[in-house]
Amino acid sequence: MNRAEVLQEVRLMKFEDVYSRRSANKLTQEQAAEILGVSVRTVRRWEDRFEADGAEGLYDRRLGKLANNRVATDKVMEMLELFDTKYWDYTPKHFHEKLVAHHGFTQSYNWVRLTLQRHGRVQAAPRRGAHRRKRPRRPMVGMMLHQDGSSHEWVPGQWWDLIVTMDDATNRVYSAFFVEEEGTMSSFQGLTEVIEAQGLFCSLYADRGSHYWHTPEAGGKVDKDNLTQVGRALQQLGIELIPAYSPQARGRSERMFGTFQNRLPQELRSHGITTIEEAISS
Repeated sequence: MNRAEVLQEVRLMKFEDVYSRRSANKLTQEQAAEILGVSVRTVRRWEDRFEADGAEGLYDRRLGKLANNRVATDKVMEMLELFDTKYWDYTPKHFHEKLVAHHGFTQSYNWVRLTLQRHGRVQAAPRRGAHRRKRPRRPMVGMMLHQDGSSHEWVPGQWWDLIVTMDDATNRVYSAFFVEEEGTMSSFQGLTEVIEAQGLFCSLYADRGSHYWHTPEAGGKVDKDNLTQVGRALQQLGIELIPAYSPQARGRSERMFGTFQNRLPQELRSHGITTIEEAISS
């Protein structure tokens, strides 16, 4: 007896007990519905079926029947083979996008995720902790941009910095490129790409790296009077530079980097890219 059949037998036993008490006028339909965890209408329907057909009338007529939307076994096996041979290091979401774009799959992301979990290819994500209140986004595009760098092993054995400039209001990435090491020139490159394509913006939110700020004491407040080259350039453009004082303050860019780190290494591998020169030119 499988789990569905066991649950059905338990439901039948519970209903028969409630029905006998209803027959003795010890329970109302509303009380019976509360005990069974269903609506009054369902109780009424179950009673009619029980009186007409006995216990057989309460059995789920769907048991033993294949669902109309059931995916064929060969389609499941094709998906698992693609994951095992080509996309083994992709996240379920990234894998689903590839299936739809390149392999003609029409199944939902949720189906792909659950199927991978059911066949032991991925583990279910742990439950998140208590929700932490996030800083409200700026209400308009261009009011605040984030710029940050992520050092990561983008290809096996090689660590590069990915420099990203994105909008606070929409999370839209305006500039993203690889460099050997984050610094003043990479900051200028990102700012130049954004301004040339999008125009001037109001403020830039950045960490307290030495190319953005002079910090007299490690971990202390930035010196807003002694500007770096980046600080002076932004001041001349009328763009406010805002320092971030904790990793949590850069939460949006950190989450964006998490997405890049879960996707870019796989894309680089799929395209046979093994050097930073190939990554930059691709």
